[in-house]
Amino acid sequence: MLDAGAHFGHLARKWNPKMAPYIFDQKNGIHIIDLHKSIVKIDEAAEVMKELARSGRKILFVATKKQAKEIVAEKAGSVNMPYVTERWPGGMLTNFPTIRKAVKKMNTIDKMKEDGTFDKLAKRERLQVDRQRAKLEKNLGSIKDMSRLPSAIFVVDVQKEANAVKEANRLNIPVIAMVDTCCDPTPVDYVIPANDDAAKSIEYITATLCAAIQEGLNDRKLEKEKEAEVETAEAPSKKLRPRKNAKPAEAEAPEAEAAQAE
Repeated sequence: MLDAGAHFGHLARKWNPKMAPYIFDQKNGIHIIDLHKSIVKIDEAAEVMKELARSGRKILFVATKKQAKEIVAEKAGSVNMPYVTERWPGGMLTNFPTIRKAVKKMNTIDKMKEDGTFDKLAKRERLQVDRQRAKLEKNLGSIKDMSRLPSAIFVVDVQKEANAVKEANRLNIPVIAMVDTCCDPTPVDYVIPANDDAAKSIEYITATLCAAIQEGLNDRKLEKEKEAEVETAEAPSKKLRPRKNAKPAEAEAPEAEAAQAE
């Protein structure tokens, strides 16, 4: 974390007093973040994410600042988690059904191209549909597989992503975030005090959290495989079980003999 520059905060004159518990010292007018506390908070957040992934839930990654876009898109995509790296669409969480309609519109256009309906449109209409599809893909393509609200959101820079944090707070969705010394940590459930401007710092923390998510996904996969093995092992024994009202073979023999004697 030291090599990644995660300990560098903002200018001391721009600090938020609520971040005081996470500040180690001040040097050359810049606050230095206490990395011992940062490590503890990263471990806490990683454990939460691991458990969510193990239970099959989704975590939405949000980072629209220039230096974080590509990093977050790559790391979140590697563990199959939804992410927003372009403009935050207002109401993405609080008005989720409307967002889902836009995603369905994108899927409808894809089906039109597959079944040949798209080719029957006039050239001008095809251009309009293509533009609409490209716009939807840019803003919502990364969340097209998110069929329901996420169980948590991870945010880089809570000041820039204030709208995302507010929507999550309104719906009681846990917020995990990198929080710099100039930010207010109050709306964040799991604060990770760290430099949210340096690309190396963002990459280190995002990679650590995604590694925890991958562990949770692996655990979930193993649990499913064990359950499948147990079901397979129990299947033959179920077939061999006698019918509930069936009579034993020995008991049926005397009855047959009595019937013949009569």
